[in-house]
Amino acid sequence: MTMTRFLHSSDLHLGKRFGNFAGDLPSRLREARHAVLGTLARHAREQAVETILLAGDTFDTETPAADVRRQALTEMAHHASIRWVILPGNHDSLQATELWAQLAREASDNVLLATTPNPVPLADGAFLLPAPCTFRRPGKDLSEWMDGGGTPDGAIRIGLAHGAIQNFSEEAVSDDVIAPDRARRAGLDYLALGDWHGAMAVDPRTYYSGTPEQDRFKHERPATALLVDIAAAGAVPTVSPLPTGMFTWRTFDLHLLAGDDPEAGLAALLPDMRDRRQTLARIRVDGRARLVARTALLSAYEQVAPDFAWLDLDEAGLATECDVEDLDQIDRAGALREAADMLLAESTDTAQSAEARAVASAALSRLYEYAQRVTS
Repeated sequence: MTMTRFLHSSDLHLGKRFGNFAGDLPSRLREARHAVLGTLARHAREQAVETILLAGDTFDTETPAADVRRQALTEMAHHASIRWVILPGNHDSLQATELWAQLAREASDNVLLATTPNPVPLADGAFLLPAPCTFRRPGKDLSEWMDGGGTPDGAIRIGLAHGAIQNFSEEAVSDDVIAPDRARRAGLDYLALGDWHGAMAVDPRTYYSGTPEQDRFKHERPATALLVDIAAAGAVPTVSPLPTGMFTWRTFDLHLLAGDDPEAGLAALLPDMRDRRQTLARIRVDGRARLVARTALLSAYEQVAPDFAWLDLDEAGLATECDVEDLDQIDRAGALREAADMLLAESTDTAQSAEARAVASAALSRLYEYAQRVTS
């Protein structure tokens, strides 16, 4: 009886620019993605794993910078006892012929480029069946060849592919989605998938590993790689998540009612102080608040924002309750009062879009805050 154990990861997107952020954060996020290679190698040593499968999008583009490519290969070569299997994904597809030619020239002996759809011996009694992405949008299910991909009787069959899984529906779907029952059709013991950035089990033999370093708010589960054990051909694999991420991406929802203390509500949501430097967070606020409370919320946000890698306050869902006394605290007459009256009217005008009303409410809050600072 042959047992096979390996790590399954994908979507490292090395070299991702993170241009929507400013300051040194983009470089910190890029470095974290490179550091994932060392984390995967450490898990491999601790779990007595000899092979790490990277199911596509190892690089963020088909033309990664030379330093991104070379430094990744250097890190893999440093862990010479581990075999790295790199599958072309849609971001680094085989259409990038120069990239894959460079990788072939520069990769060390412990790096296997899974660039052809042919069975590859992976371990004693185990074979890998890769489905490399030929183009960014290949136009067909590249895993289909696995159905007829011959391996010796009794061999463990492991599929490796990158792409979306087709839903069972009557709606028309793209031709390049992966059949959700590919593992059953092809007699696979395990199908290692990339493309979806959150870890997900499609069925007991088919898994997306998710990216090992979060890069968006869509998938807010902790980033992981998957440790896979297959006891023998036909056995259901045992799949265990292993933590890999340096940064976490979190969304916090704060609901306010008139009379609530926004500072206390915000404080109750936020993570421990030492975790904040590695956290990108957005706070979505909804409900209703008086001008004084809204100003207190903005002040509390500005106070804690420097503790975080990145922190955003989304007040689009927060309506402002305001009366004449509130406006009097801005000014009783003159240009400031005229501006306050106009903003209040716009913030409550249902003929305006929700976005426009939110902008007006936020501007009124900031005008109120400015007036309070001037008079204090």
